[in-house]
Amino acid sequence: MAKKTSPISIEVTVDENNIPEKILWSAPDGGVDKEVTQAMLLALWDGKNQETLRIDLWIKEMPVDQMKMFFHQTLLTMSDTYFRATQDEKMAGTMKDFCDFFAEKNKLKKDD
Repeated sequence: MAKKTSPISIEVTVDENNIPEKILWSAPDGGVDKEVTQAMLLALWDGKNQETLRIDLWIKEMPVDQMKMFFHQTLLTMSDTYFRATQDEKMAGTMKDFCDFFAEKNKLKKDD
C-alpha cells in the first residue's frame, strides 16, 4: 500500500524589517486554503539531538490582549495534549492549575 503525504504550508509576508505583517496557512487535507492567522507557535521535536525546534510568529498588529488569550488557550491545549501523550493525570492537572493562575493574573476570566 502506498504511503500518502499530507502537506501543511505557512506563508509569511514581512515588512522591510522582516517583521511579519500577514500569515497564511494551508492544510488541503483538512480543507484549509490560505487562511489568515495572526499568530502561530510551532514546535518540532528533534529526537536525534534531543531538543525542541521552534517557530514563534505573530503579526505586528496583533493586540496584546489577544496574545494573552492565545497563550492561555495554547497552554490549556498543551495540558490536554500532555495528558493524551503520557496519561500523567497529576501533572496535567498541575498544568491546568497554572492555566487558571495565568488567566486570573492576566484578567482573562469572566466573572461568574
